[in-house]
Amino acid sequence: MADKKLVEAITSMETDFAQWYTDVVKKAELIDYTSVKGCMVIKPAGYALWENIQKQLDSMFKENGVENVYLPMFIPESLLQKEKDHVEGFAPEVAWVTHGGLNPLQERLCVRPTSETLFCDFYKNEVHSYRDLPKVYNQWCSVVRWEKETRPFLRSREFLWQEGHTVHATAEEAEERTIRMLNIYAKFCEEYLAIPVIKGRKTEKEKFAGAEATYTIEALMHDGKALQSGTSHNFGDGFAKAFEIQYTDKDNTLKYVHQTSWGLSTRLIGGIIMVHGDDSGLVLPPRIAPTQIMIIPIQQHKEGVLEKAEELAGMLHNFRVKVDSTDKSPGWKFSEQEMRGIPIRVEIGPKDIEAGKCIICRRDTREKIEVSFSELESKAAEVLETMQTDMLERARAHREAHTYTAADFEEFVKIFEEKTGFVKAMWCGEQACEDEIKEKLAVTSRCMPFEQEKIGDTCVCCGKPAKKMVYWGKAY
Repeated sequence: MADKKLVEAITSMETDFAQWYTDVVKKAELIDYTSVKGCMVIKPAGYALWENIQKQLDSMFKENGVENVYLPMFIPESLLQKEKDHVEGFAPEVAWVTHGGLNPLQERLCVRPTSETLFCDFYKNEVHSYRDLPKVYNQWCSVVRWEKETRPFLRSREFLWQEGHTVHATAEEAEERTIRMLNIYAKFCEEYLAIPVIKGRKTEKEKFAGAEATYTIEALMHDGKALQSGTSHNFGDGFAKAFEIQYTDKDNTLKYVHQTSWGLSTRLIGGIIMVHGDDSGLVLPPRIAPTQIMIIPIQQHKEGVLEKAEELAGMLHNFRVKVDSTDKSPGWKFSEQEMRGIPIRVEIGPKDIEAGKCIICRRDTREKIEVSFSELESKAAEVLETMQTDMLERARAHREAHTYTAADFEEFVKIFEEKTGFVKAMWCGEQACEDEIKEKLAVTSRCMPFEQEKIGDTCVCCGKPAKKMVYWGKAY
């Protein structure tokens, strides 16, 4: 009965996707709720995922000339006010510190929602000559945004992320860095998280407050909603002019720097859950899974079984491997391994030991493979690699099956009424059409993809000549 109950505790995805998601993050022990509304405890299983994301991304950043720094979490109000569009964009979500101890502060401090203004204040004293450029800095930190509606990982009042902030001599260098970082995010999502993404540019309406251009990677979740999974912004020289960040060029003239910023956060963990999970819980891509292999001894009270399980763990030392030697029943252990999304389990019992073999079971397909002890290491490597590739292909196939094209507004409306997913449609470039679409259908422009297609000549909304093909969708 107990074995059955563990799985029963998850609401089916098809019944209620939002409840399924909440059940999974709680039952897989990724998070816990706290007495601070909208904030969460990230438990060891959740934080280990973030550590793996951080470790891999940090290594990719460093290969691309990025250095890590750390700036304060407090921003004086006067500093935040310096870039008009920026402060207006963040004003509704800012948390303020008004007292230091018992004394009112002379100037309010905002708890960073993002650190552009602090980096600008820092760079204006750091950069003097063309010889000081470029500066390619990043910080791993938390930020605070006072969101009204919160959901674990997807939208919390405090979340973990990295934010890169760079300064360059020319507009071309800044643009190159902006695109380069977006490509790193896309590569990371596809190769490590098995999440396929659409790369493109945000519309003026959807771009970052204060940016000249915002680029994004958009992923499609199992329920057909989009998740903005990473963004990279080109600031041009707008912030530089607001903060007076100038340098002396080779020709001895004063010039403004060009800046970028880019960020990716713990909401990606939500993406992993919603792209790959199923009704039994998490399904973690092997390259990012904190535990890749769980060895489960069967009839472990019998002589030699636990010892053999530990011996197999030693043979698999090149992987992230654990032995579940708790006194729970094998059925319970299987359910728990599935709930936690551990890519493969190895089953070993007295009969297997006699026969010199064990069973490998894949989490995604439930396929069971009998393998001799001598072949276990090579077979485990092969299964993990196959699973990683299959998960990406499955997610890509799901996205393709839920991507539609609409030639006119009637078709556009019909698709969103009957289906879920991305809709590709032409757009005239006017915000009025974006506003109308959002108001009537609760749908936003996700991005203008780099790979443009011509679906027609006219805007899906107003019928005027079209300028761009846009991916539209409902988003988290």
